[in-house]
Amino acid sequence: MAFPTSEELTALIAPLAASHHLDIEGLRVNKAGPKSAVAIKLDSDQRPDLDLLEVVSQEIGELFDAAEARGDLSFGAGYTLEVSTPGVDNPLTEPRHWRRNRGRLVALTEDGKKRVARIGALNEDETAVVLITRNKKLLEVTVLELANSPQAVVEIEFAKPAQEELDLADSTFDEATA
Repeated sequence: MAFPTSEELTALIAPLAASHHLDIEGLRVNKAGPKSAVAIKLDSDQRPDLDLLEVVSQEIGELFDAAEARGDLSFGAGYTLEVSTPGVDNPLTEPRHWRRNRGRLVALTEDGKKRVARIGALNEDETAVVLITRNKKLLEVTVLELANSPQAVVEIEFAKPAQEELDLADSTFDEATA
């Protein structure tokens, strides 16, 4: 059996991830000398904690070991497995990324210009998201069509945001855009 590809491993672990209500946000496999390295990034709307990641990591390891024993996979002399969440530097590319980061600041780069806004609600069909920006004392609401989504990543925020910003971010799409 040949060294497994990322696509083969993703197909193998997808049912296991789904059983824990997790999405596979990334999978990287490298042949690294005597031991291979497999790094998997998982996420969900409920933000997986370390206990869940430990359980899933154990189950993935058992799945890989069983597949190797059957001859379906071959990592060579062995492998190391790393299971984690994507982290805040992961670009927001899917509607679920925007939904999971509602209320947080996002840095958007459009036409070489950077702006920062707070993420509000997605519309019902998850094709657009409310963005909230502050212009002095006024809050401005804009709608970003996700099909035209610029480069976007979560911005680390150290100060507690104003309650009125959080309230607007918590409002529904229709309430925020009315």
